[in-house]
Amino acid sequence: MKNTRKKNTKKHLKKTQKKKKRLHPVIKEFKNFLLTNPLERMYITLMIEQVPKVKKWDRFRLKNTDDLINKLNNVLTVAPDYNETKLVGTPFSAIIFESMGTPAGLAAFRNVKINKMFKKILKEWGKFLNSPKSRYVLNNGPNGWFSPKAMKKIHLDDYIHDNNKKYYGFKSWNDFFTRKFIKGARPIAEPNNNKIIVSPCDFTIYKIRKNVKKYNTFWIKSQPYSLMEMLNNEKYANMFTGGDVFQAFLSPFNYHRWHSPISGTIVSAKVIPGLYFSERNQQTNFKRKTVKSWIEYSEDPNDQDGSEGYITTNQTRALFYIRSPNPKIGIMAFMAIGMVEISTCIINKYIKPGYRVKKGEEIGRFQFGGSSACLIFKKGAIKKFTRKSGFCELGTEIAIANN
Repeated sequence: MKNTRKKNTKKHLKKTQKKKKRLHPVIKEFKNFLLTNPLERMYITLMIEQVPKVKKWDRFRLKNTDDLINKLNNVLTVAPDYNETKLVGTPFSAIIFESMGTPAGLAAFRNVKINKMFKKILKEWGKFLNSPKSRYVLNNGPNGWFSPKAMKKIHLDDYIHDNNKKYYGFKSWNDFFTRKFIKGARPIAEPNNNKIIVSPCDFTIYKIRKNVKKYNTFWIKSQPYSLMEMLNNEKYANMFTGGDVFQAFLSPFNYHRWHSPISGTIVSAKVIPGLYFSERNQQTNFKRKTVKSWIEYSEDPNDQDGSEGYITTNQTRALFYIRSPNPKIGIMAFMAIGMVEISTCIINKYIKPGYRVKKGEEIGRFQFGGSSACLIFKKGAIKKFTRKSGFCELGTEIAIANN
């Protein structure tokens, strides 16, 4: 196989660094945005200043808004390389994760104007990741996605690819990231049994909650589910009050396409725009005095992994309502939630109201990183959840409906 090696990664980064003084148009717009919007400039300035002054973090801490602008500019045309930290695939989070949990950072990323600006920036990053230029990280060097460690982690043989083509035939970073399984890689449990609900993705179970309320204090430490906010204040919230929520997490190494957990008819399918980089107030703990290294700090729960219940109410998400032929299930909801910069949720074009979907059929996908997903059931629909923790492959039985 003709493959690019680590020298291509270094070559790309060297070119990027040479151009770092030349701001991308959208970063110029961000810089001007801060100069012309005083309240938003205050939030961004303060969130940088409020990061605790610990000497070991000095070389990683943002110095000021100019430093933020330059760092954002540098990653705009950089594809995520392979590593095994929680920040893999999320270079924007790697820049701001220390400051997003400060008091000013919490306010900043709930600000409508700031979110609109970051949406523009992330859209430009998405264009790069969809271009052939982003393939330079698809190599077999130490930080390449075809390195021995990465290949062991992602199990590429389970996915459609071509060993005889450069970059294994992938057209871009995002084409690789949203790669499809080969036929039979993920068998669907009892496809004709309408009592069996299956995993819609490859994911790790985060939480299962029963008797979920229509309204709840989703921002507190335990992050109880609040249906009206989760379902965008739609009428279906009444239907699911008192029911069950099953939530799971997808890492950047997982398969990122979604499949229907049941057979049935699509009642509604839509994308709900939301926030970026917003986390719950109690997530951050700045009382911690010492760290062995920056990596230890970067793996601290001061990120959205610890705000997964909270983000169901406010992040960009794709929301599906599916009517089962099993009357005990009736209508169920499936929600795919983007986390931090993973804010692009794509619903397949043919998934529209009235479409009859089969259990295990693909219905959409995430782009650019790790994410979360929820299944929501009405009261009395579920007899028992057969999987309550751990990793579940797509198509695995996770619940049994009542008779």
